[in-house]
Amino acid sequence: MLAVCDSSYPDGIDRAVDLIATAFQRGNKLLVFGNGGSAADAQHICAELVGRFRLNRRGLPAIALTSNDAILTSWGNDCGFDGIFARQIEAFGKPGDVAWGISTSGNSPNVVAGLMKAREAGLETMGLTGAGGGNIAACCDLLMAVPLRETSDIQEVHLVTYHAICRLVEERLAAQ
Repeated sequence: MLAVCDSSYPDGIDRAVDLIATAFQRGNKLLVFGNGGSAADAQHICAELVGRFRLNRRGLPAIALTSNDAILTSWGNDCGFDGIFARQIEAFGKPGDVAWGISTSGNSPNVVAGLMKAREAGLETMGLTGAGGGNIAACCDLLMAVPLRETSDIQEVHLVTYHAICRLVEERLAAQ
């Protein structure tokens, strides 16, 4: 695992760009997930990549595992909320894909379970968290832990982080 926090945080952005761009170049996809505001961030990231961030280019294969209400509510009701992302990783993930879990605390059980399932299935795993990384740290090939503890502050840095990643991935792929 490459843990990135404090002064090395920009290195994590570069590594995330490498992971995602390489996956797209190989024909793989990005699966993004989180709860609450992080669920909205997952959808935002995928909208930037499938649609466009700044450049006109082909759509990129990014899926927010937070956007199918029927899957989320049926699996959550029948089998438990903790497995909603792991089940989708099982269904949609394949080796070479990237699974990106987002949790400000780093301790969301369903995000941890999704990343663990992704690791078992041979996906690259990334985490975007607050200070320390929480339980997600043990499940990630790349952990970007914002060195803050207040949720709203962490979320603000998450937005800047994933916008930078989307921009750099787009620029790298458009240059080819």
